[in-house]
Amino acid sequence: MSRTLPSKVSPGRIAAWAVLVVALFLTVFPFYWMVRTALTPAADIYTDSTGLVPDHPTMINFLRVLGLTSQEEAVAAGGSGAQMDFLRYLLNSVVYSGLIAVLQTLFCAMAGYTFARLRFPGRDLVFGVLIAALMVPPIFTVLPNFVLVKDLGWLNTFVGMVAPSVLMTPFAVFFLRQFFLSVPREVEEAAILDGVGPWGMFWRVVLPMTRGPLLTIGLTTTVWAWKDYLWPLLSGRDEETRVLTVALGIFQQQSPNSQPDWTGLMAGSALSVLPVLILLILLGRRLVESLNFTGMK
Repeated sequence: MSRTLPSKVSPGRIAAWAVLVVALFLTVFPFYWMVRTALTPAADIYTDSTGLVPDHPTMINFLRVLGLTSQEEAVAAGGSGAQMDFLRYLLNSVVYSGLIAVLQTLFCAMAGYTFARLRFPGRDLVFGVLIAALMVPPIFTVLPNFVLVKDLGWLNTFVGMVAPSVLMTPFAVFFLRQFFLSVPREVEEAAILDGVGPWGMFWRVVLPMTRGPLLTIGLTTTVWAWKDYLWPLLSGRDEETRVLTVALGIFQQQSPNSQPDWTGLMAGSALSVLPVLILLILLGRRLVESLNFTGMK
């Protein structure tokens, strides 16, 4: 019997693995150092800054960020004594990013299906104008959106915070349109013979077949909204609507010392990353699988 010889280890494969290891290190190490700083006592932040593991690890920084210690205990532990209602801001971030992810994914799916299947005068021109919007930097729309939300009286409300982002984004529409183009027309023709109309076709036939692309857009939109800072800072500074990214910035500014409360800030940052990290771990495989597609008809 012939035996299959193992493939040769080529220099190209070694170089590819080396690049992959370096990229993985550059991606993971900042998060590791953030957690390492959060586990370091505030008194040791400058004296214990070279080792990969803190000499005296402690959970006090996480406890005081979560509000589980008194102000006296926080100051005694070397903290600044700054307060942070972490659970409230966490809930606000969940509401903010969840509303944007769900509504934007839904409206982008509707627009993508419209450009992929429905025929109307000027369809290609409208689609071209929409794609051209990819060249417009998002910072250019911040001031008009702020003026509009202010005139509507929506400042410091979740409606005003999510309004500029819920309709659609050019990339998401283009991305979903490519998937809708790859759906076999025979499936839709069979549904038409069964008496399914355009609305039922979208909800009952097409959407169940494109769960992967919808999950991809939903996850990427969630991550983008979760880490958004500028727009929530402008439109939702009140306690009732303040999200984690804004709260962490205010926590840093509350330090009465000349230096920011780095250990508390890193503890809060590590905790704020965990929800999205868990979501990506649970759904990451589906995300990768959904990217293996072709947009050709």
